[in-house]
Amino acid sequence: MIALIVLAVVALFVLFVLARTVRIVPQARAGVVERLGRYSRTLNPGLAIVVPFVDRIREMVDLREQVVSFPPQPVITEDNLVVNIDTVIYFQVTDPRAATYEIANFVSAIDLLTVTTLRNVIGGLTLEETLTSRDSINDQLRGTLDDATGKWGIRVHRVELKAIDPPATVKDTMEKQMRADREKRAAILQAEGIKQSQILTAEGEKQSAILKAEGEREAAMLRAEGQAKAIETVFQAIHEGDADPKLLAYQYLQTLPQIAQGESNKVWIIPSEITQAIGRLGGALTPPPSDEKQP
Repeated sequence: MIALIVLAVVALFVLFVLARTVRIVPQARAGVVERLGRYSRTLNPGLAIVVPFVDRIREMVDLREQVVSFPPQPVITEDNLVVNIDTVIYFQVTDPRAATYEIANFVSAIDLLTVTTLRNVIGGLTLEETLTSRDSINDQLRGTLDDATGKWGIRVHRVELKAIDPPATVKDTMEKQMRADREKRAAILQAEGIKQSQILTAEGEKQSAILKAEGEREAAMLRAEGQAKAIETVFQAIHEGDADPKLLAYQYLQTLPQIAQGESNKVWIIPSEITQAIGRLGGALTPPPSDEKQP
């Protein structure tokens, strides 16, 4: 019975020793091994063998990129205004040994270092420059933090300003200014629209008047040409028919009222043959003088 108990104890001890000897390191993790209290080596992901009761593995170090969001921090600008700034830092452990032994709590250290660096950078900028220079501030913070955390085995990839909250009074003033700017731009756009509309209306009226005048002129010219053509045709027909001068004068007298109806007819050109015919017609219509002598 005692032998069975001893055998069971030995088996349990062997299993315990094997469990302490064979260790499995997960992916994206690193194990720092201490031998008799001193750093021995760093275990990579996979199966690892350690000496039980001699080697000790500290907590696994996460090698993935980590994101830490820090609470808002009050910072004073160059123009003595207090703004609250939220920061987000993206970092990664590159040296598990340094991250374990060079700093006690690297997350807390990064937080304090970020606040100090942020106050130094923002202290040299005005509020307007702070609101419009986020990229420049991010680059300065990242460079400073990366240099300081390099000896801790940590690489800072990015630093982002999540929010910049100015004082309430300044925020109200900025909102009023933005509202005034929007109203100003709207008034300018409305005035430009009215101006363009008036210009287009005037141009349209001008073109309409020009086209109307040209149409009236063309119509008057066509009417005059038609009347002149008609008169020319009549005279040509009369001449070709070898009409009697008296008849010619009579026809011309009948045509004169039609010629006078045109508004553009200011000057009449009367052929010499017509004037002679009118003279003859007048002579024919005048009664001959009486031969009787007065007593």
